[in-house]
Amino acid sequence: MRECNENKNLQNCNCSYEPCSRKGICCECLPYHWRMQELPACLFPDDVERTYDRSLRKFIEIYKDKV
Repeated sequence: MRECNENKNLQNCNCSYEPCSRKGICCECLPYHWRMQELPACLFPDDVERTYDRSLRKFIEIYKDKV
């Protein structure tokens, strides 16, 4: 199995929640958020991510007309 490249992942991680223990560890972040019917910060624009609304509803609202 591949090892996590946390430092490389952090380059694309825009999570603004400072005490987050999953920053850069995508294999932990994605299941964590998915359990709560959310998506990780990296799938949202920075201004939306800072609101901490990572719901599927918010994701669809943002991207529904972008295709």
